[in-house]
Formats: sequence, structure tokens, C-alpha cells
Amino acid sequence: MKAGIALLLALIWLPLAGYVMFRPALGALAPYLLLPSIPAVILLYGIAVRSWRESRVAVFGVTLVCFWLLMAVTAPYLPLLDPNKPIAPFVAPGGIKHGVLFLLGSDMRGRDVLSRTLWGCQRVLVWGITATSVAYVVGAGFGLIAGYLGGWWDEFVSFAGNVLLSFPVMLLFILVLNLLGQSGFNIIIAVTCSSAPVIMRIVRGLALDARSRDYILAAQTRGEHPLWIMWVELLPNVRGPLIIDACLRLGYTTVAITTLTFLGLGLQPPDPDWGLMIKEAATAALLWKYSYMLIVPAVSVSSLILGFNLIADGTREMSLRD
Repeated sequence: MKAGIALLLALIWLPLAGYVMFRPALGALAPYLLLPSIPAVILLYGIAVRSWRESRVAVFGVTLVCFWLLMAVTAPYLPLLDPNKPIAPFVAPGGIKHGVLFLLGSDMRGRDVLSRTLWGCQRVLVWGITATSVAYVVGAGFGLIAGYLGGWWDEFVSFAGNVLLSFPVMLLFILVLNLLGQSGFNIIIAVTCSSAPVIMRIVRGLALDARSRDYILAAQTRGEHPLWIMWVELLPNVRGPLIIDACLRLGYTTVAITTLTFLGLGLQPPDPDWGLMIKEAATAALLWKYSYMLIVPAVSVSSLILGFNLIADGTREMSLRD
């Protein structure tokens, strides 16, 4: 079962990340890359609903997240307008201009808001989840080293983590992005610098508690390598709190990326992105009749964050019952 879920996640994530990060280099292959991801998202949603049916909170959360995942992988195949093509500015939702129906209206440059919203979820999902995943790999690795090996390893890793934690999160983001430049890959580095120390402290505490357990002592008696013990024996047995924290951290990272883009430090135009849409609409939305340009991306990013948070609450609720 776990291997099947891992395969489904790989079928969703690898094509989507490749499509967003390397679409120009893929050329004619780009339109076909996401085809395997569509049934994978639907199947993953079915498995999640069946597994979490005892928690309505978790089911609602995974419904929100899988909806945006489905939109992300199906965007190239939906009958959407070009998200960067100006057609008619300031068309109200449901209006028709030049023979084109704008279900959610158009922005100040005449681009379709619906198309930009659905295409924009790709970049938010890819960079947000990728950044969180990298932060978890780094943070969990150093947390296991500090908690399991102890000694000077613990002192050195904890000191380095405390140095990074001494910086306010947004200030650390700004320093990293100003130093390295504004791009999706540098956002990953910035999120890793801010989140990995927190993850390290969580994993370190779990490792300190678990390293004296019988299954760890048995692995040591068998002569297993410390790396094997840390990653294969210890980490899977403390995954519960980490899964809950990962869901919450995905929400935090989504907020951070959207905020950075709004400030002009995150993902850059011309491709659509929710933070960029909010930034561009901020002035026009001061007039109520144009507020839809701000409300649509704001509700979109809020629903995705809500989905991650509800999954965390639902899984925590189910773990307490067990």
C-alpha cells in the first residue's frame, strides 16, 4: 500500500515539477508529460478518502488539495485562454467581450482571470511543495545526526540551527533572495534555510526519545550501520508528528512564497502566479467593481492553505483515536 502511494505521488509530482521547471526545454514533449498525472491524482484522492473516511476534516482538506492538484495537471488540456494574452481589460465576471466569455472576468491588462488562476496554481504547488520537501530532507538529516549520535555532533548542529533561527523568517528570505537572485530555485534555498532548523529540532527531540527503544538497541546489536538505523529504523517510527508538521509547514511555505511574490522578491512574470496576481490587482481592487481581480487569487491561495491545515488537523485527530 505504501509503495503504491509513493508511486502515485511520484507520477504526480515528477511530471508536474518537470513541466513547470523545464517546459521550454521539453519542446514538443511538454503537452504529453502530464497525462499520467491525471489518473494518478484521481486514484490518490480515492485512496485518501477511503483511508480517512473516519475524519470529515481530513477528507475536506484532501478534497481541497487534490482539487488544485487536478487543476494543475489538467491545465494544459482544458479549454482555457492563453493566460498571458491581453484580450479586453476590466471585463466583469460573466461578461463577454470580442466574442469571448470571461467567467471570472479579466484583469487590467485584458488577461483572463480564470485562466491565470488555474495556470498559476502550478507554480505555487511545485515550488511550495518542492521547497518544503527539500527543507524536510535537510532538517531531518541533521536532526537525526544530532539526536542519534549526540556529543559534538549535537552541539555543532544545534548551534548552526540556533544561528539561523535567530533571524526573523521574512528577513532571512529577503537576505537569501537578494544575495542569490529571485528565482524558484533560490526560493527553495531560502525556505530550507528558514524551515530546516525548526524541522531539525523536532526530529532531534524525537530521535533523543527513540534511540533508547528496544528496536534501536536490537539494530545496534545486529551491527547495523548508524545511517541505516537512523533512516530505516528510527525515522519511520517517528513519522506521525512529522507528517502533521509537514502539512502545516506546506501552508506556511505557500503563504511565504505568495508574500515574497507580492513583494516582488519571489516568482517572476510573465507566467501567472497567485502572489503576482494579487500584487498586480492591489491598486485596481481599491474600487469595489474591480475587487474580483484580488478576491479570486486570494480565495484560491486561502483554500489551498486551508486544505493543508485541515489534513494536519484530521490526521492528528485520527492519531489521537488510535
